[in-house]
Amino acid sequence: MICIPIIAEETGAAIGMMERAAPVADLVELRIDRMRNPELERLLAARRIPVIVTNRRRAEGGGFSGTEKERVAFLTEAARLDADYVDIETETAPILKEELRRVCALSGTKRIASWHDVSKTPAAAFLQKKLADCMADGCDIVKIVTYAGDVADGLRLLELIPFARQRGQTVIAFCMGERGRISRIIAPLLGSAISYCPLEPEGASASGQLTAGRMREILSALRDLAPVPEAKMGL
Repeated sequence: MICIPIIAEETGAAIGMMERAAPVADLVELRIDRMRNPELERLLAARRIPVIVTNRRRAEGGGFSGTEKERVAFLTEAARLDADYVDIETETAPILKEELRRVCALSGTKRIASWHDVSKTPAAAFLQKKLADCMADGCDIVKIVTYAGDVADGLRLLELIPFARQRGQTVIAFCMGERGRISRIIAPLLGSAISYCPLEPEGASASGQLTAGRMREILSALRDLAPVPEAKMGL
């Protein structure tokens, strides 16, 4: 599944980007942590394909400058407005996650429990613990993303994909950074559910991303060599 991140300061610009992304993406990610005064009702009313709403905290590479309570309140409002997915960091305070979980249960919004390390890729045992922490949140999808200092980091992170799938968990896993780019290509071949790809290079939300067009070209060329496992997203 190709997800195009929407990076815009204003609601109108974000809606324009969503329109452009719809014909070439499977879903879009609204990075509201990069927006000024995001108008969630307008944004979600304008969707033509499923939407992930993300309000990334600064500690994990995001741009939201308010309190944790304010940050999660945006995600809770997105769920009330029937967003398809919300991405909530597993390190978020339990009381804040519980309110979001309650609203998602009522609206049917699916939760992505995520964890990011923007500076390194930890040891395999630590990564498996973080995967277990995310799974313990009772989420629909687990997302684990780290920064690759070398190609070996990407290989270590990618081991989480079959590990999670063998346990019945839908998972997204890859590495950021230029040395992590190859992990973004291999991840969907192993069954990672979503690939984050901008329309143009300047629209990237993280380092190492390939454009949506380039990713589709590469995966098409590799399809005969390594059939992509089905990742059930519930879309």
